[in-house]
Amino acid sequence: MSWADQRKIMNFERSLLAVFAHPDDETFRPGGTLALLSQGGVRVQVVSATRGGAGSCGHPPLCAPDELPSLRESELHCACAALGIEPPVLLDYPDGRLSEVDPETLLAEILAIVKRVQPQVMISFGPDGLSGHPDHIAIGRLACEAYHLSREVVAFYTLAVPLSLATKLGMSQIRALPDDSITLNVDVSTVWEAKLAAINCHRTQLSESPILAAPQEKQRLFLGCEYFIRAQSRLEKDFFLTNFLFDEESNP
Repeated sequence: MSWADQRKIMNFERSLLAVFAHPDDETFRPGGTLALLSQGGVRVQVVSATRGGAGSCGHPPLCAPDELPSLRESELHCACAALGIEPPVLLDYPDGRLSEVDPETLLAEILAIVKRVQPQVMISFGPDGLSGHPDHIAIGRLACEAYHLSREVVAFYTLAVPLSLATKLGMSQIRALPDDSITLNVDVSTVWEAKLAAINCHRTQLSESPILAAPQEKQRLFLGCEYFIRAQSRLEKDFFLTNFLFDEESNP
């Protein structure tokens, strides 16, 4: 796709579709970027394939196990509002078993959302699921397939954590990637309060994230910059970076 074609695309409403597995996936890693995009006039739509019913009820419990999906749905709505993005779309697939569902059915639902939202950019998990979680891997694979089947989507980005950062923080549970594979790093310090508010919306899951018990310096180090890999693109140039976050007009 030529730069002229890219300019033509930019005449339409700018929109991004973030496809994830669980409520809270949208906040802990990419939340600040989503907030920045929304502040810049980009329509940001989050999809969660599950309602997070296999997650924690909190410590101490904030609800009974059978009430958790409903509560986590409310938490996701709260987080999206805190980030200033569109209300989320929640599907109703079983948490912890996305790899077992009929992939064609879930893919069809994602494609229907793509058709409705008409994003230029999609983001999701990469092949490693960031943490190796089977749900993350399954939804990332299907989101990537949806990108390939949707010719109007021009770029597909995946979440990442650079190896140097994971090593510095001793985060062995993260599937970190070599620093030189990172395509995009986004300083989200200007929307730190919005991201923190979104994190705190996910009350049931707060005790599940060790970084939140760390000193604020470490929290800022891990949560204050967000990283992405441009996994697929139909453009020669970096559409996400130049046109969504900074809208640079100086590109030839």
